[in-house]
Amino acid sequence: MAGIAIEKLVKRYGPTQVVHGIDLDIQDGEFVVFVGPSGCGKSTTLRMIAGLEEINDGTISIGGRVVNRLEPKERNIAMVFQNYAIYPHMSVAENIAFGLYTSGLDKAAKRKRVEEVAEVLGLTKLLERRPSALSGGQRQRVAIGRAMVRDPAVFLFDEPLSNLDAQLRAQMRLEIKRLHQRLGTTIVFVTHDQVEAMTLADRIVVMRDGHILQVGAPMELYEKPADVFTARFIGSPTMNIVPAKAGQGALQLGEKPLAWSASLPPDVLVGVRPQELRVLDLDEAADLTLTGTVAVVEPLGPETFVHVETAGGLLLASAPAKNPPAVGSPVRLGASASGLRLFDAKSERAL
Repeated sequence: MAGIAIEKLVKRYGPTQVVHGIDLDIQDGEFVVFVGPSGCGKSTTLRMIAGLEEINDGTISIGGRVVNRLEPKERNIAMVFQNYAIYPHMSVAENIAFGLYTSGLDKAAKRKRVEEVAEVLGLTKLLERRPSALSGGQRQRVAIGRAMVRDPAVFLFDEPLSNLDAQLRAQMRLEIKRLHQRLGTTIVFVTHDQVEAMTLADRIVVMRDGHILQVGAPMELYEKPADVFTARFIGSPTMNIVPAKAGQGALQLGEKPLAWSASLPPDVLVGVRPQELRVLDLDEAADLTLTGTVAVVEPLGPETFVHVETAGGLLLASAPAKNPPAVGSPVRLGASASGLRLFDAKSERAL
């Protein structure tokens, strides 16, 4: 196992710079997830760690050793890709064993290692099958097995669940989490799916336009986002952001001014998660109250969300699951002051 140190890492494609001098320390045995929209630089950063992309500036160290000029095979890493990349003409056992192609082990030792990995991944009964006879989740486990069999210091996952349906994605998230708990190997995982990031990570790295915006534990990013982008990207459904005015110790938002003791700029953005913004009963009070008209109702079984047209725009709020308001009906929305997050309207940084 090994930690990873990234210092002032830069990547350019011709005159275009896509990674802008990022710094990050990943501890030995840590599960770190890079998350962000397409084109933010997360996969490029992962490929530079793997040695699949040239580094234009900065350094990457794995286990205390600078690896900038080392070939991928010399870095003691294993990578799992989005598209499985397993050989259709080989059996499961042969695909897993391919990871030992240059190991120098004899046939018996290779077979033993393959069987050990297959047992961990629940593939023992499938070792003689070809990939065409496997489900998507089983094929992804074979790809993970081929990486595991080498016993690398670091696992790199590049959006490995993107091609799976919702049920298989949930199953594979659980299996990857359990695998990390069992092996304790350093894992760097790239995804655009914040649910994967929240459920898998010890720490999440939020990227945008080649910059790291915030690094922290999942609940730290959820409860204390550093900026509007992180606030909206982390959490499902996404956070509501409403413009407001501040002055004389109060926020001018909703039916009545909301007292606020901290010093604030005149223009602020108020963030409130749909789980914190709820449809109020007729005479129910709340710190913040807004009025609007129901535009869309989304029943989700144990909970219901409603889209409400308000003076501040279309907001998403939670409603009673069994008796939600009807489309077109007027409603009052309420939230407690403790559920609000404030951001500067100009910089979009947290206040």
